[in-house]
Amino acid sequence: MSDDRAPHGASITMRGLVKRYGSVTAVDAIDLDARPGEFLTLLGPSGSGKTTTLNMIAGFVDVTEGELSIDGSPVTDLPPYKRDIGMVFQHYALFPHMSVADNVEYPLKQRSIGKSQRAKMVADALTMVGLEHLARRKPKELSGGQQQRVALARAVVYNPRVLLMDEPLGALDKKLRDTLQLEIKRIHADLGTTFVYVTHDQDEALVLSDRVAVFNDGRIQQIGTPSDLYEHPNSLFVAQFVGESSLFRGTLDGSRVQAHGRTLTATRGALPDSRTVAVVVRPERIAIHAGDAEPQADNAVPGHVIQQIYFGNARKVEVRLDDGSTVLVRESAGAALAPVHADDTVWLTFRREDASVLAVDETQPAPRTPTTATN
Repeated sequence: MSDDRAPHGASITMRGLVKRYGSVTAVDAIDLDARPGEFLTLLGPSGSGKTTTLNMIAGFVDVTEGELSIDGSPVTDLPPYKRDIGMVFQHYALFPHMSVADNVEYPLKQRSIGKSQRAKMVADALTMVGLEHLARRKPKELSGGQQQRVALARAVVYNPRVLLMDEPLGALDKKLRDTLQLEIKRIHADLGTTFVYVTHDQDEALVLSDRVAVFNDGRIQQIGTPSDLYEHPNSLFVAQFVGESSLFRGTLDGSRVQAHGRTLTATRGALPDSRTVAVVVRPERIAIHAGDAEPQADNAVPGHVIQQIYFGNARKVEVRLDDGSTVLVRESAGAALAPVHADDTVWLTFRREDASVLAVDETQPAPRTPTTATN
């Protein structure tokens, strides 16, 4: 891109942000900051409020209550075209009758930038996304991944302070998504622009983000680095939505949990007020032991194998516990894997340092990662 590109993006501040549609509250009094140059992801299931929040930042959706500012300047009542924000949509939104170069040039014409400067900025943007050799083609002559690269070039060509991305990889196959995730991460590092990215894909959020805000029911459940969310979830919802978790449900007795006829201990998380709790462990932190003999370990729970699934680089074993619930164990193929078969009796063990005690809300169903990209 051009040499005068700003090295850092803008800060975004949201205070008490509310969006209502009649009697329905889509976003419920959220406080959220995006730091200059940060890659912030809004993660959550369909209908959680993440896309509505993004559209309020863009100015596409009016704010019902609260304040929104960019670099300290209020923009709550400012129209979208005055906010200096780039936008990338899931379905590209390219002009089909224009060439790749003309699509990228369009926002520069809207800003009355001179022809010679436009040509250089377009060339730089297309080089950044690796499409300089396809400048004269029409969108219909490109693959889905190439079209999304054009959309990204168009969004960054005029050097916006903020770039918003709404499920930009949702329409692509997994291999292409994985490739473009790395490209987006590289482009963010090169530009220093503030990225705000919406996705329902937990893996995508963990790969791309400096920080992640987990949404549910119009509220932010937890904000933190990918490592914070994965290692130290503050609720059962976050534990189950951000990565896989195995739950050992029981009751809290002092600082210990009585579950499955055993006493379990955990060192992560503050002890909840609720007596109905779950000891939560990531599947790769659980060891599986074949046979009836109880292993010597801090936490040992018996069960029966339902099935095992082979992934090449790992295997996943599904185990039924005595209350009928199931847990997962994930083991690397490089480990000395104990042979197990359906209906085998096994023992599951885990370290207290790898476990969190979290409250269980019996009125709420367990969260499920959705397969659609709507919100």
